[in-house]
Amino acid sequence: MFPVARAALNLAARGVRHTAVRQVHRKHEPDFHDKYGNLVLLGGAAVFTAVWGYVFTQLGMEWGLSPVGRITPKEWRE
Repeated sequence: MFPVARAALNLAARGVRHTAVRQVHRKHEPDFHDKYGNLVLLGGAAVFTAVWGYVFTQLGMEWGLSPVGRITPKEWRE
């Protein structure tokens, strides 16, 4: 049984080596990420910057959210 298992492993290893050699000699065809990856990244960064720029400048957010000095206590009624 041992020689049969060794032969099976040798065939599997030969198939893996054959596939690896075949992939090395194949021309690399650019996929979507090779073609458009940087463009998509820059577009996403531009949209992110535009949206948060709008949020921070147009929605009237107040900076310095500490209530110290802004809240005055009401007069006590007896």
